Amino acid sequence: MELPFYFGEQHLQVRDMVREFARAEVAPVAKDLDRTSEFLWDNVAKMGPLGLLGVPWPEELGGAGMDQLSYYIVLHELAKVDASHALTISAHTNLGTSPIMDFGTKAQRERYVPLLASGKVLGGFGLTEPGAGSDAGGTATTAVDKGDHYLLNGSKVFITHAGVGEVFSVTARTSPGSGHRGITSFIVTKDTVDLARCRTLGVGHAEDLPKTKGVRAGKKEEKMGWRASDTRELILEDAVVPKENVLGIIGEGFVNFLKTLDAGRIGIAAVSLGIAEGAYEEALRYASVRKQFGQAIASFQGVSFQLADMATEIQAGTHLLYHAAWLKQNGRPFKQEAAMAKLYCSELAMRVTTKAVQVFGGYGYTTDYPVERMMRDAKVCEIGEGTSEIQRIVIARHILASLEG
Repeated sequence: MELPFYFGEQHLQVRDMVREFARAEVAPVAKDLDRTSEFLWDNVAKMGPLGLLGVPWPEELGGAGMDQLSYYIVLHELAKVDASHALTISAHTNLGTSPIMDFGTKAQRERYVPLLASGKVLGGFGLTEPGAGSDAGGTATTAVDKGDHYLLNGSKVFITHAGVGEVFSVTARTSPGSGHRGITSFIVTKDTVDLARCRTLGVGHAEDLPKTKGVRAGKKEEKMGWRASDTRELILEDAVVPKENVLGIIGEGFVNFLKTLDAGRIGIAAVSLGIAEGAYEEALRYASVRKQFGQAIASFQGVSFQLADMATEIQAGTHLLYHAAWLKQNGRPFKQEAAMAKLYCSELAMRVTTKAVQVFGGYGYTTDYPVERMMRDAKVCEIGEGTSEIQRIVIARHILASLEG
């Protein structure tokens, strides 16, 4: 759909470029990557030169120098074909790079962002712990001041790129007993688990990047969806982190990661909307050619009404997504709108993909068509970067606070 109020000519050019990349490079491999759960290194090597791994970052730091709307367009378009590709860019850009851009020193930005924005290495974000999921303030990872460095101990779970990535922003408790004010962010590094592959491709590994002693990846998670995305435990065992790797102000890690998650929710909304739109397009095409009782099944009211509902809800989700993105881009408050977009689009993805499988009937339950993969990919959108329940809490707080004002 066209959004003239949000998009300029440059946005349409980005959209068309990503659509062609998804058609030519992503669609042919998406099914096999999902089946094997292999990380998408070959396409990472292709996305870097296109600027897709550094869309919103300035050119002087190795980025593409585009705006926030362009970034969300990239996620939206890629997710129509394969959510794992979109999630790789989302986790790398918003979770892996934006904390350094937003809270890092000039030296930190100059050291790490060019590596990340160019796609030379992948990044990630270590927040979730075994006992701190939705209650992210329950961080148990500790950071002990040792004079010229901190010693970090703890475990981060369900971390995207924990295996394949090399640069991470992580949270740890620097002041026990201080609640949220006792949490600080740090930059840590490690070697990718795919060293041989990365050296062959020339991406994913920086030989000259000093690595943090005591940081390693755990076993790869076997997931229902997003199977070509790397998810593991990130383990910190007496990790020696120099003080120049403190990210932001001591004790403000909690406040900072909330800001990171606000922006990330728009990203997950974009991925979710892409999944929904991709499933709808597959169902529409199928319903127009599949014949029963001598006519295309799209002519039956039971099917056409489902398609009508899908199209209507996708239109609504599109406006929620790009309104939140526009607010962020223009420096306006967007926390409530980001939560609304994330809540609506993630639940929309589940509704639409389920209906799409139903339109396909028995074929929709097989791997011959992509809608079953899309349905599996959609589920985690209701969980990651704040569950649907957390989004409702955020929205409710904002609307109730407006009554007090």
